[in-house]
Amino acid sequence: MQKRKIFDNRLLQITLERLCYEVIEEFDEFENTVILGLQPKGIFLAERIKQNLNRILQKDISLGYLDPTFHRDDFRKKDSPLRPNQTFVPFLLEDKKVLLIDDVLYTGRTVRAALDAMITFGRPAKVKLLVLINRKYSRDIPIQPDYVGMEVNCMQHEKVLVELKEQNAESDNIWIITKEEN
Repeated sequence: MQKRKIFDNRLLQITLERLCYEVIEEFDEFENTVILGLQPKGIFLAERIKQNLNRILQKDISLGYLDPTFHRDDFRKKDSPLRPNQTFVPFLLEDKKVLLIDDVLYTGRTVRAALDAMITFGRPAKVKLLVLINRKYSRDIPIQPDYVGMEVNCMQHEKVLVELKEQNAESDNIWIITKEEN
């Protein structure tokens, strides 16, 4: 197995700051806007984005966690059952602008499931997708991010590994891992 680092802590901080300013340009002053982090790993990035936006805008932006597990199209096709995570959406989404955040966009199936899961909490006025890593050329369904930290070209046998301090990693790092082919 080979690991190639594409992000370290410093680059991650710079990228998150840039993404916040890009989002502010479109969402204006974040009136009637909420953030939803996708479980399991998108919630850590959503927390960081929220903290940065709160600091920049001098206001408290609502944050929730969304688990799309039961809305996945492969939910019943796995050998072992998928383990759901907590959904915590302490507000209605009806007529709100939603910033949906995840760490890696791969096939698009998780985001599609998240869009279905969001409807449980009301019909948003607008939904925008922010991802830290966009794996290009790997989509199974036509979903594209609105805000991207970095685009990477990965082969099918490669994986993007996001390690964050909040997940008990020693430091923030993002790797492309290549499995040895037999």
